[in-house]
Amino acid sequence: MSSQNPVFIPGPTNIPDRLRLAMQVQTQDHRAPDFVKTFAPVLEDTKKVFETTAGSIVTFPASGTGGWEAAVTNTLSPGDKVLVARYGMFSHRWIDLCQRHGLDVQVIECPWGTGAPADKFEQALAADSGREIKAVLVTHNETATGVLSDIGAVRAAMNAAGHPALLMVDAVSSLASMPFHFDAWGVDIAVSGSQKGFMLATGMAILAVSPKALAAMDTAKLPRTFFDFRDMMAANASGGFPYTPPLQLIYGMRESLRMLFEEGLDNVYARHHRLAEGVRRAVGAWGLKLVAQSPDLYSDSVSAIYVPDGFDSNILTDHAYDAYGVSFGVGLGEMNGKAFRIGHLGSLTETMVLSGLATIEMAMADLDYPITLGSGVAAAQDYYRKTRPDAARAQAA
Repeated sequence: MSSQNPVFIPGPTNIPDRLRLAMQVQTQDHRAPDFVKTFAPVLEDTKKVFETTAGSIVTFPASGTGGWEAAVTNTLSPGDKVLVARYGMFSHRWIDLCQRHGLDVQVIECPWGTGAPADKFEQALAADSGREIKAVLVTHNETATGVLSDIGAVRAAMNAAGHPALLMVDAVSSLASMPFHFDAWGVDIAVSGSQKGFMLATGMAILAVSPKALAAMDTAKLPRTFFDFRDMMAANASGGFPYTPPLQLIYGMRESLRMLFEEGLDNVYARHHRLAEGVRRAVGAWGLKLVAQSPDLYSDSVSAIYVPDGFDSNILTDHAYDAYGVSFGVGLGEMNGKAFRIGHLGSLTETMVLSGLATIEMAMADLDYPITLGSGVAAAQDYYRKTRPDAARAQAA
């Protein structure tokens, strides 16, 4: 019975029945002419979620990590210098990936709970008189800390330094949950995945690639086979794949895009913000603190929450699962044992969020946390009641 409960991890997210059913298709011939009619609209419609007209969509059977590897190997050469800030587990993992590929990684160390340091990027780029830095890599939404970084500010910093480096962005836990302006921000490669805002199973890396990034392939010398942009795009142009595609995910992606557009992307983003703000109100009522150090950094897809001194967040998440059959995000990296995470993205409603808040409250009460049982739920309920779309319309009338 516990499998019926929603998960409150920041991905993979809950899969709506509509998408589960869309993925339950029988094996089909991916080289048949009618596959083109399924796949081509998926690529074109995904551009709307990235907000790009100039970029190309490239997908691979992989998770977001595969998307990172594709971004790096298609555009860079061994020994190339890249600039990255480390402010969470996923920016750290991207650094590790680059180092393993023999890149010269210039790391800007930042406290966890802060975001991408546009000012420090500008200083590093301005000091790079020889233009040795070939790419700036930024994690848009740092899932380990619940921090959303300002990509527009990073682009402005690059422009202020007059630097030609590529801008690569990890949008795995932000795309389809929060606004992403690929063209307006001047992003060259953005990486996402099927298992978060798109509400699907894990297994599809989804990238938007600018013309500038595609041109960089002419000189890129890092080896690539499975993740070759040109091989994939050449096959896609005729409606196919260079190898066997994840057919079920492609059908799921087509239906996911329909769901997002039916709700309206602005409404999707507003729903995520509203659900996230309810969680933040609950955290305040518990007397706990978010890892994100200021409101401008708050993520609308995940909240990372410090536990009080003397408590272990891993014991809390384990107890919530063992006692109540509900999963919450564990603390990663520097947050291990210090913070737990509530994922509030994808297929979620206020009612589902309230169930998660009530569950983690019970788990905290069981473990003698210094909270008042029901306080967080009440704070979120009050906010959700006052911000219901129909309530706002009634007040306006």
